[in-house]
Amino acid sequence: MSTDTESRRRRSTIDSQDSPWDQDHRGGHLHGPMCDRLCVASLHSELRDACTPSLSPSLLPGPGVYTPKCPSTHTRLSAHEDVWEDATNKTTIRAENEVEANKLANNYRFGFRKWKSHVTERPFEDRSDVVKELYSELNVIKPHTGHLITCGNVVYVLLFGWWVSLVYLLVSILMFITIIGVPYGKMCWKLSWYFLWPFGKSIQELGGGVERCCGRFPHCEAIPEDVEDTSPILLPSPTEEPIPDLLQGPPQHKPYWHRVSTYVWLLLGYPFLAVVHSLACLIAWLLVFTIPVAKMNARTLASILLMPPENLSVSTCSKRKPQGCETRALLCCYHAVNWYYYKYTVDGINVFAVNLLPLVIVSLVIGYVDKGNQFASSEVKFATAVGSIIPLSYYIGMGIASISAQSNFAVGAVVNATFGSITEMTFYITALLRGHRAGNACLQEIVKSALTGTLLGCILFIPGICMIIGGLRHREQRFNSRSAGVSSALLFISVGGVFAPTLFSKAYGNLVCDNCTNSNTTNGSFACRNCHYDLSENNYTLFHSHIQPLVYTVSFLLPVAYIIGLIFTLKTHSHIYDIHVGEGHVTGHQGAVVHWSRWRALAILIIATLLMSACADVTTEHIQPILSQPNISQYFIGVTVLAMVPEIPEIVNGIQFALQNNISLSLEVGSCIAVQVCMLQIPLLVLFNAFYDVGFVLIFCDLHLWASIFSVVLVNYIFMDGKSDYFQGTALVVVYLILLASYFFAPSPAGC
Repeated sequence: MSTDTESRRRRSTIDSQDSPWDQDHRGGHLHGPMCDRLCVASLHSELRDACTPSLSPSLLPGPGVYTPKCPSTHTRLSAHEDVWEDATNKTTIRAENEVEANKLANNYRFGFRKWKSHVTERPFEDRSDVVKELYSELNVIKPHTGHLITCGNVVYVLLFGWWVSLVYLLVSILMFITIIGVPYGKMCWKLSWYFLWPFGKSIQELGGGVERCCGRFPHCEAIPEDVEDTSPILLPSPTEEPIPDLLQGPPQHKPYWHRVSTYVWLLLGYPFLAVVHSLACLIAWLLVFTIPVAKMNARTLASILLMPPENLSVSTCSKRKPQGCETRALLCCYHAVNWYYYKYTVDGINVFAVNLLPLVIVSLVIGYVDKGNQFASSEVKFATAVGSIIPLSYYIGMGIASISAQSNFAVGAVVNATFGSITEMTFYITALLRGHRAGNACLQEIVKSALTGTLLGCILFIPGICMIIGGLRHREQRFNSRSAGVSSALLFISVGGVFAPTLFSKAYGNLVCDNCTNSNTTNGSFACRNCHYDLSENNYTLFHSHIQPLVYTVSFLLPVAYIIGLIFTLKTHSHIYDIHVGEGHVTGHQGAVVHWSRWRALAILIIATLLMSACADVTTEHIQPILSQPNISQYFIGVTVLAMVPEIPEIVNGIQFALQNNISLSLEVGSCIAVQVCMLQIPLLVLFNAFYDVGFVLIFCDLHLWASIFSVVLVNYIFMDGKSDYFQGTALVVVYLILLASYFFAPSPAGC
């Protein structure tokens, strides 16, 4: 090979981590026009180890000068993360494209849902090696120096390997018995040993192996090209010795579909293995961290088992392969478990939400088909319906973020105001309707408990847990105290408005007690139980003339205050957030590949809302056995399960922001939801009750009242200095747990 040809077919991989023209290694394939760039292989070894040198403009793929990049102990900021500059209170947004920049900007806007996941496809070359490994297609033999006997691999043998190998052994015997299927019997015999312990082994196609390596420069890769010189020049090893049995093509046989043995295999052998691999793939996928096992089974089922058996070869991967050499194979796996698979996404949706999506279908089927509880009890139906709310909430959040990022400010504000509270509102209205039709006043108290629980969780638990996790990683975190002050002021206004009718009733209501007995005949004292203020419609003067007009007035003023907050933070005083996009970090809308288009996101929003309504109906229909538990207060069920389960995606987003040292967004996650509960959800419930009377009265019990007021005062005190650490977060979480204990031991509402 000439020097020019060699330099044209190789490129340096020293800058594979930091170079913006990095090669895409997804699934072992080579993409992009940068694959045929020049390879600077004559670099001095000291420079290669210490610093990436400057390259002359003639060697660069584009204009400009490439400056040296030396190793640093600091973590490199990825292009999609937003930065908080404490000295100037300025938020600098850095994103790959305009859509991502809009999404990040919306995160800082009041009234917009905070969303961490990407709404566009990220450039694969910009991702870390850990994330790249997650999306590997297990078809590249890489130099491996680590240990193959790991806990994860041993768990594979116990969970999958032994029985998959056993089935292959039985199918092999069956193929040998048929005589005509002997080639497939030999193949199954080899695969039986392979799947018992596949690590460090590879399945290759004879004549189809492609090796990428460099003998002189181990840091370079030989890149195959579709232009001239397509002889097997890339196949020899660095010592110019051919790969045994892989470079010579297989002997000529009849076409695959013209053999009788093929149909014997497809009728007698393949169906059993298809069931086995499908089951193993499903189990491994649901376990998430064993997704490599799922990929291995899926690849075997869809490709390897449908190939001619004489074309397959099972071999052991060499550990002595020179650094930089990679051989293409049909299947090669080194580890069965990867703990970073919690980051794995499918079409922009986290794998956990994807795995929970079938729970929606299950809950609807058993909820509406099994009316007599013959196959599932009410407790099981309630649990599945509540669990199905989690993936639907995630899909709704993704839809809102996608539409907002691709639309202007007005459309984004409308979508967030309408669909932002759709999860909770669906459950509340469904519960009120069912309670009204059944004459069950307990469901109204459950709705009030869920409203209060959402408020307490967003004020105390979400900021607290984010402060703890972020503080453990970053010691001390800072946030914009001015923007936090705006949210705190709105919290004061909203909580004061929501509980104003309750305070009014305490001041002017009549105290009514049941079961009063004369405990002391000498002084005439009485012992009474179930004492409460008479707020029923029987007290016509107080309720209809005073409390009800006050409720309507508050329900009108709270949305007005919300709109004023939007105008203040987004228009007249937007400088409080001081958001701007960093120069050179946005490539433009045209280059963005969104996961969901606006119409697709809107369709998913509507479908998810309808499914959410059905799941809420199943939840309220089968909640009564849960409420009838003698040892658990109905207040506790409302403030925990029904209040916090829909907010699980928000909790995850807040934690992710805190881990990225963006505690400001973590705090805004909870504050935004709390403000929407008081200023949008409760007024909407009052409006709904005004048009369709379901008996909803905006009067809360004393425990709801004082718990909410105390929480708002505490969180405002915590937010005063603009700093947070794990101690402050612990204080918030401890207070939240104390309030939960109060609800747990509190007696159930009167009449329930």
